[in-house]
Amino acid sequence: MNERGGGFPMTAPKTVSTTAPTNVAGAAAALGSAELLLRAEGLDKSFVDAGREVRVLRGLNIEVWAGEEIAIVGQSGVGKSTLLHVLGSLETPTAGKVYFEGQDLFALGERAMAEFRNLKLGFVFQFHYLLADFTALENVMMPALIARMAEREAARRAGEVLELVGLADKLHRRPAELSGGEQQRVAVARAVVLHPRLVLADEPTGNLDPQTADEVHQLFHLLNRQLGITLVIATHNEPLTRSMGRALRLRDGHLIQERG
Repeated sequence: MNERGGGFPMTAPKTVSTTAPTNVAGAAAALGSAELLLRAEGLDKSFVDAGREVRVLRGLNIEVWAGEEIAIVGQSGVGKSTLLHVLGSLETPTAGKVYFEGQDLFALGERAMAEFRNLKLGFVFQFHYLLADFTALENVMMPALIARMAEREAARRAGEVLELVGLADKLHRRPAELSGGEQQRVAVARAVVLHPRLVLADEPTGNLDPQTADEVHQLFHLLNRQLGITLVIATHNEPLTRSMGRALRLRDGHLIQERG
């Protein structure tokens, strides 16, 4: 493929020799193999603040295996959001590489990068960013319509995923007519309507009360089990962190494995 155009390439170049975490290897045994989905090597990310360079990521490495649930923890301002943005190609690293299914993401052209973000990746943020004038169904349809799916098929898929997240009776409600937890469920549904392989979530329950947050946490686990979606979630929520397969702490620009 010409790396400046066309679709997202599915063939993988050279990968490093590595071993899957125990929880993933066990789950993948029935399938015969564990797949390295995302790999980042030597990530640096710097910003200039008041004329001073601030290094947020410092030669950071991470491997994410298909089917994993990973929590990224650390103090506020340490760079968890920046890390997710770089892994999801929303920001370009100052140095280093990010590979998804073996493909160097930052070698992709603009069109292929946009296709990757829409088809392979889902984002969930602390604020839902739903479009106020559109219904829940219409909001969830958006990624499918951007992918040029027929409107009827997009509506069918959106309805199915809204049913999965427990909102089958709220399809035609606008965001202002939904509770905070319901709004975030719609945001999660929008992120997974095209069944992406990976969801990156940045403090997805930070604005919710504990009970509602726990319901959304259970929803993420459901999507992991039923749709096989890999999860990387930046969070301060201790119950969510404990429920994830691995927990990695971001400190001084590096990731330190705490559990898993």
